[in-house]
Amino acid sequence: MLKKIITLCIICILLAGAGLFYVWNQLDGYVNQSVKIDEPTLVTIESGTSFNSLLNRFEKDGWIEPSDFSRLLRRAHPELTQVKAGTFQVQPNLTLKQTLLDLVHGQQMQFSITFVEGSTFKEWRAMFDEAPHLIHTTKDMTEAEIAEALQIDREKLEGLFLAETYHYTVGMSDLDIMKRSHTQLNRVLEQYWGQRQDKLPLKNAYEALILASIIEKETAVPEERPLVSSVFVNRLNIGMRLQTDPTVIYGMGDKYKGNIRKRDLQTPTPYNTYTMYGLTPTPIAMVGEEAIAAAVDPDDSKYLYFVASGDGGHVFSKNLRDHNRAVQEYLRKLRARK
Repeated sequence: MLKKIITLCIICILLAGAGLFYVWNQLDGYVNQSVKIDEPTLVTIESGTSFNSLLNRFEKDGWIEPSDFSRLLRRAHPELTQVKAGTFQVQPNLTLKQTLLDLVHGQQMQFSITFVEGSTFKEWRAMFDEAPHLIHTTKDMTEAEIAEALQIDREKLEGLFLAETYHYTVGMSDLDIMKRSHTQLNRVLEQYWGQRQDKLPLKNAYEALILASIIEKETAVPEERPLVSSVFVNRLNIGMRLQTDPTVIYGMGDKYKGNIRKRDLQTPTPYNTYTMYGLTPTPIAMVGEEAIAAAVDPDDSKYLYFVASGDGGHVFSKNLRDHNRAVQEYLRKLRARK
């Protein structure tokens, strides 16, 4: 009798072991199956999503084959269950286990948007509209409404954001990036304004920002920025009009069709520095750090004029006679290229 009992117990143990082996083998096959995606794919996990719901989603999307034992995965592999909320990029050629580990330990997918120096707020808004995975909260807002939302006490937002690359994750908004960019601009502007040269013809940091925006629009050559700045500072010091074309273009707005005519130079606008003295009332573009640095630390020069060289840079002159010669040389180069 005892022998039969022992035999029965052994059989039960063997059956149980066989059952556990079968279940474990099924789970192992389930967790080590390949995820069926052919290219890097974004997956967004909402806050509060359960582990089983995530597996069901993968099965429904055809990424993995279903299993009757999938609900046991939580107990067998608890290290796979602590997936984080957010948006992640799932890579192809991975197993389900590797994919889940990436969702547990990986970094959220980041996107970027780059604003170049000299771009305008109008151009920024268009870029925000095209940015993927970004919430467009300001799309139907006026500039004044955006300023109020950002707690900026100015009617125009031109120039009040620092031109550089900004990274964001899914769920962030264009307003979030504007806040960060405005904070960055204030930090950089405050730093350089505190290091400014003595006796600059600038009343405050905002005027330095205006000058920086004009410098930004006049040259894309980094080493020229301090020289361009010196020309404008020299003109301001002697009460000479700045006479810079980008301010005319900005003042023309949508009327600008690609070229400036003589009557455009003679038509007064709040931004036409051919008809007005001093700086424009606001910046005319977004700036980078280098333009701000040049505005508050211009080169020590006697230059009052500059014109394009025709080779990518500019020719600087101290008097009108030399400037006119440089203009004629520039026009000669243009004619030779036709």
